[in-house]
Amino acid sequence: MEAKKKVGVIAAVFGLAVAVIPFLLPTGPSAGLDAARFLEAGSFALGAAVVFAGGLLTAMTPCVYPLIPITVSVFGARKAEGRGKALVLTSAYIIGMGVVFSALGVLAAKTGQAFGSMLGSPVVVTGLAVFLLALATSMFGAFELALPQGLQQRLNSVGGSGITGAFLMGSVSGFLAAPCTGPVLTGLLAFVAKSQSTVLGAALLFIYALGIGVPFFLIGVFTVRLPRGGVWMEWVKSVLGIVLVALAISYLKDGFPAVGGVVKGLADQLGRAPGAAIAAVLAMLGVLLGAIHLSFKEGARDFTLKGFGVALVVVALVVRGGAMDTKSVGSLWVSLGLMEQPKAPSFEWHAVLPAKGSGFSSESFEQVLARAKSEGRPVMIDFFAEWCAACKELDRETYPALEVIEESGRFVNVKVDATNGDDALDALMERFGVEGLPTVAFISSNGELLPAPRVTGFLEPRSFVVEMKKVN
Repeated sequence: MEAKKKVGVIAAVFGLAVAVIPFLLPTGPSAGLDAARFLEAGSFALGAAVVFAGGLLTAMTPCVYPLIPITVSVFGARKAEGRGKALVLTSAYIIGMGVVFSALGVLAAKTGQAFGSMLGSPVVVTGLAVFLLALATSMFGAFELALPQGLQQRLNSVGGSGITGAFLMGSVSGFLAAPCTGPVLTGLLAFVAKSQSTVLGAALLFIYALGIGVPFFLIGVFTVRLPRGGVWMEWVKSVLGIVLVALAISYLKDGFPAVGGVVKGLADQLGRAPGAAIAAVLAMLGVLLGAIHLSFKEGARDFTLKGFGVALVVVALVVRGGAMDTKSVGSLWVSLGLMEQPKAPSFEWHAVLPAKGSGFSSESFEQVLARAKSEGRPVMIDFFAEWCAACKELDRETYPALEVIEESGRFVNVKVDATNGDDALDALMERFGVEGLPTVAFISSNGELLPAPRVTGFLEPRSFVVEMKKVN
């Protein structure tokens, strides 16, 4: 009876956390943190300090939080060992992250592609998802059940005590952190592209990764030691495994339009608040079924119950994530006559390119610009991607604000989806100098592309309106 009460309390807390915590998460770094102006003035030390600070701020944002279970899985389940070994492992993890950031950053600066654009590639996201799912199955104990002893020992060394394994997992974490980087790295990547110095660019991006790595360094060296045995360890590992499965699905959602379409369609049907409530109920049911407290090792009954429970909690997390970026009232409840669409004005996008299911059309884009010029109206162009965290923050926090909607009425508003790039889209982004996402560019009423103002990260509504008012 005591155990059932504990499970009930955990289920209630888990459901409440799923519903409430996303509302409390802070937004990412704003567009104002730009190291390029210090670097261009020759203040390399100050520029490097700003880059490091930008990495540290990025580490405090919600889109980096999913890296915590990976860090715990790498360092939390290791054998008791000295701080020296922990320092070496954690350093290898952060260096792996830094190497990936350096490579991706230099590639982005040299090719003109947005940093993190690889996360729109089905091949890349499939590889990341497979890695995360493998890590999740190890959290659920699958390696201990299904693999030969020799291979199990190798996997354990990669996941816990091997320097090479820590480096490789840090490298993967570098890919996973890429969606958070646009606001800080945009100006830096432009500077790297202009300077043509690969060594300087790689060094600065490595410093940025070190800033991101500070919290994980503290976790790996000082704080995280999972219990060595007993029920508590299995419960903690189950929670980590569930989060990793949900994270894998979220990356597949961004890399495969069909998967993303299903999640978005479901979220649009449910709406923001109802979706949060339904996700909370599903999470509670999943925990009660056995997602956390049962084991895959204790026979067919427990295996089945835990499997269904894990599936429910994963679905809850995916639904909750989708509901954050949808409208407040779902179309399902409107069609059933249970709710009405709000009468408040909404932000109007006059064109969203490319059209769903087709490639980017330069002709369609030019037609929109020509129409705006003929009407004597300025143009606001929002370059975004499904994998870009700050892009979603603009959609969720800034564009729905009444003051932004009122000011946007004099603009022709265009949204350009850069999730799945092609040659025409790459050429457009190069033409507009898009180094990272989000980028909001402006064209004056006489058809001139304006170098300023330009928004390259999240801005709260009042600051965004200030930028819009600068455009004539």
